[in-house]
Amino acid sequence: MSGMTEVSSLTGRLLVATPALADPNFDRAVVLLLDHDEEGSLGVVLNRPTPVDVGDILEGWADLAGEPGVVFQGGPVSLDSALGVAVIPGDANGESAPLGWRRVHGAIGLVDLEAPPELLASAVGSLRIFAGYAGWGPGQLEDELVEGAWYVVESEPGDVSSPSPEGLWRSVLRRQRNELAMVATYPDDPSLN
Repeated sequence: MSGMTEVSSLTGRLLVATPALADPNFDRAVVLLLDHDEEGSLGVVLNRPTPVDVGDILEGWADLAGEPGVVFQGGPVSLDSALGVAVIPGDANGESAPLGWRRVHGAIGLVDLEAPPELLASAVGSLRIFAGYAGWGPGQLEDELVEGAWYVVESEPGDVSSPSPEGLWRSVLRRQRNELAMVATYPDDPSLN
């Protein structure tokens, strides 16, 4: 058993791209890890809104989608597939999960977009629809962490539904109680400094 407890513990955490991360798919990205184990990792980028309205592709879910009511680009993999991530407020541990929702971490969970939206309407605090996702093969994310590509921080339910996703990278870093808070002030283009 080589450190598997270490691996599984990142589900529900945020990956925040370091200024050094060169991949344009993840420039200043904030990724919510939905699954992380020895088989790899899967997450969605929380701060890449598209111009596409949720109602244009998933009409029944449009009323439940938070502001801005658009589809987000969850990552570079499977852009033609949709993932729903919802926050269900209340007792995160005791209550039984509503039908059509599977807990990922705390109040955050995945929505079955094939289910009727009415099943979740009364329980959902916020919903985001993502086209595509970010994926890593076995050990790939761990290698990127060692290389310093990502900061790993705790998620908060409000991260999923931030009304100003463009500012999420800075706001997540700013709330850290260590030197990471200073990274939030890193210029968009350091060559202009």
